[in-house]
Amino acid sequence: MNSYVKWIFVVLLICSLTAFVEKDKPTGGLSEGDVAPDFKIESASNGQPAFKLGNLKGKYVLLSFWASYDAQSRMQNVSLSNVLRSSRNVEMVSVSFDEYQSIFKETVRKDQIVTPTCFVETEGEDSRLFKKYRLNRGFTNYLLDGNGVIIAKNISAADLSAYVSEIG
Repeated sequence: MNSYVKWIFVVLLICSLTAFVEKDKPTGGLSEGDVAPDFKIESASNGQPAFKLGNLKGKYVLLSFWASYDAQSRMQNVSLSNVLRSSRNVEMVSVSFDEYQSIFKETVRKDQIVTPTCFVETEGEDSRLFKKYRLNRGFTNYLLDGNGVIIAKNISAADLSAYVSEIG
């Protein structure tokens, strides 16, 4: 009888451990070869569409997702922005998930982000954009070709520089 209790305990222990394994959960967002989902970001002041990703079809686009509270994504955003300052071949779209416009504006000022396509999604991690790009595993960036296909993910500044030279 004592050995049955041990086996029942072992089976229960194994079952309880496997219950915590998440199944069918996306791992790390989108992948190379995927088509980047289209999105638009509304203007906070007048409610009119301020930006729509689909309008950049035919151009190489670097999507950079970040937040001021995430040091790694913020540093990556700054270094990628610096690489593209003189590039005419790649359009950078920088999207922050800060929940306060004031924090976003101050971060952009401090980091000296100079891009006309730098936006804030004030719904933060609850926004549809955050969910659409499956950023629950962390902020990332995507390099898209002219058809909107992801050709690189989590690209470094050095790799981006090489792509920019290659593109022409």
